[in-house]
Amino acid sequence: MNTNGNTYTVIYSAVLVILVAAILAYVSLALQPRQNDNIRVETMSKILTAAGLYNTEEAEAAADINKFTIGLYNDNLQAAIYVNGNGEKTGDMKEVAGTSELKAQYDAMRKIGDNGDESLLKGLRLPVYIFNVNGQIIRVVPCYGAGLWGPIWGYLAFTEDMNTLDGAVFDHKGETPGLGAEIALPKFYEPFKGKQILDENGDFVSISVVKGGAKGDIHGVDAISGGTITSKALENTMRTWLSFYRPYFTNVINGEE
Repeated sequence: MNTNGNTYTVIYSAVLVILVAAILAYVSLALQPRQNDNIRVETMSKILTAAGLYNTEEAEAAADINKFTIGLYNDNLQAAIYVNGNGEKTGDMKEVAGTSELKAQYDAMRKIGDNGDESLLKGLRLPVYIFNVNGQIIRVVPCYGAGLWGPIWGYLAFTEDMNTLDGAVFDHKGETPGLGAEIALPKFYEPFKGKQILDENGDFVSISVVKGGAKGDIHGVDAISGGTITSKALENTMRTWLSFYRPYFTNVINGEE
């Protein structure tokens, strides 16, 4: 074959492309289990952070950070369950719920909101993580929604009164660095501790993310300067998810969990 001809060039390029694609596919498949494990452990660390159990410095100093995180999660977890939109337990969780699972529940919530069909509440699978933290039962629930440039999500930890936040943590996929992306920083999420989702009459008001500052509001935290859209998106996300968890919270308060 003429190595200087067009035919040789086309064949050579095609073979090279196929070979590289095959190698990349093989590497991707080989690394997939490890990537999945890392994602699972990262989710555990977020849940533990919300519950006040995760110390980043201790984790980074551990010989194996994944082993450290999994051990901390298993040692403190009392139960991990699913509940539906009526507040009823529907099963036990075998693994932590990833963002794809949270997205599926978010889509279902939007469908319920659009249709107003309360019969669909039974089909929800809302995760609840229950920990014993220094003798106090802390329940952690997730939230997931749409930010400015992509999905945002987080975890909210509640004390036994199912009204007061014991902690919170948030993350995102593509919010603007220095602006909306700051929802993932401790300076934003640490002030959630001690905030309440019910007013003095026991009515649900959720948590507001206030532009210009919450000024000590027990139901509000400061919005991110320059990140108003992301801040409001997170506020709406929390309100939506907590409204669907309210029947479960009520059952816990009434001893009907």
